[in-house]
Amino acid sequence: MQKLHFFIDTHDSVNGTFPKGITPAQLVGFYASYEDACREEGVISINIQVGFEEERAFCLTMAPSMEAVYRAHQRVGLPYDSITEVSSISPSDLALLK
Repeated sequence: MQKLHFFIDTHDSVNGTFPKGITPAQLVGFYASYEDACREEGVISINIQVGFEEERAFCLTMAPSMEAVYRAHQRVGLPYDSITEVSSISPSDLALLK
């Protein structure tokens, strides 16, 4: 089984990486296409945090590689500003690190 990694990527309309003026209803339709693209690339979309007024979004995914996340975004014509591999750490994990 291939190991999956967590990634957070960022989008901002100022940089042309988030659709200007997108509504929540429009995002629902767009997200369906994005999920299809993710499946094709072996990417699992976990969560998207959206600031509609600020026209920004942050996507949390699990994927075999950063390149797979890039390809999923390219399939739907949505570049990102940055992408970072992250680890999930809970408060109990932090307590164990003391």
